[in-house]
Amino acid sequence: MPATIAEVLPMSESVPAAQLPTLRLKRNEDRRLHAGHLWVFSNEVDTEQTRLPKFTAGELVRVLAHNDKALGLAYVNPKSLISARMLSTWKVPDAAWFAERIRIALALRERLYADPYYRVVYGESDGLPGLVIDRYGKQCVVQIGTAGMELLKAEIQAAVLQVLKCDALLFKNDSGARELEGLPSYVETALGSFDELGQVVEDGLKFSVPLALGQKTGWFFDQAANRRALVKYVRKGARVLDVFSYVGAWGVRAARAGASSVVCVDSSAPALELATKNGERNGLTVSALKGDAFDVLEALAKEGARFDVVVVDPPAFAKRRKDLPKALAAYKRLNQLAMQLIAEDGILVSCSCSYHVSAEDLQDSITKAARASEKHLQILEFGGQAADHPVHPAIPETRYLKAYFCRVTDSLK
Repeated sequence: MPATIAEVLPMSESVPAAQLPTLRLKRNEDRRLHAGHLWVFSNEVDTEQTRLPKFTAGELVRVLAHNDKALGLAYVNPKSLISARMLSTWKVPDAAWFAERIRIALALRERLYADPYYRVVYGESDGLPGLVIDRYGKQCVVQIGTAGMELLKAEIQAAVLQVLKCDALLFKNDSGARELEGLPSYVETALGSFDELGQVVEDGLKFSVPLALGQKTGWFFDQAANRRALVKYVRKGARVLDVFSYVGAWGVRAARAGASSVVCVDSSAPALELATKNGERNGLTVSALKGDAFDVLEALAKEGARFDVVVVDPPAFAKRRKDLPKALAAYKRLNQLAMQLIAEDGILVSCSCSYHVSAEDLQDSITKAARASEKHLQILEFGGQAADHPVHPAIPETRYLKAYFCRVTDSLK
């Protein structure tokens, strides 16, 4: 396991920021930071005056411009392309500092949500790069994605318990981002006990979710606004297909909106079992089809199946920029398969959570899929991530989710 902050920076609360080691930038490489971005890339560091290998991953430093102007505190990772992440403070972070940041973040969510089910902290957008905190009623799930935040884990835990007063706290530190930071993957219960399933309440619907073993922290809070938008497109008696359904969030919502049949498609049998149970929990019925989404869509097309609404909400196809060409081809194929299943004058909801796939990229893939399917496409609505995932205006990386609501009809002759 990584060292603690006390081992890297003994008695951190008593160490003045001025005594921290320095990370010096090249000429003009401070402009993006002045605009509000929080990342320092390795090629922006003046390696003649600051040797990155001398730092310990996660170590706190003062960041200086080429002219010695102090820019703020950051934590470093010499092994990562993002070599430093700014903390927008001159105070060495302690539990009190984290508590204040979490309180500020919480104030927004409590303004937006009547029930305590939401993302409390969304990394850089809340001034806490590398940290995610999700709230499931009295249970909280924390994800740490960077070496700097890993070293501050004890302070984070103390702050979360103080501010959110949760009965159970889980560190779900198993995201792919940790591998890039040279961190181990683990899931750890820090307080209380976690049953196999937690609970989410969304607009009156109740869902059982796998907090410790599920995707992300167990639930996709970011799609809440788009799921809400879906309702107006589901007419009474509609046939709905929910592709990459996970535990049925889209499908159960459609069933409550009046759909006569809802089919959830996923490659995970446990997820599909939860999808059907989540329908039953709300007095609704959804059915399940297990298999690779592309294979299932092809099989349904051969059977002549048709749906009035098809939702495709896949995992990130482009986790890195070099994956973009293959990802765009996959989005085109996925949407083309979906359109083949849409009844005349039907609705397609097409999503992408890949940051490297822009809104324009996704729209182009959907457009090409419509042409290849000889369908007429009208974009009715565009959605992004819910408000508990606020976008930092100076950090484009914090805007990642896209959702197109489209009308699909036979090609105009």
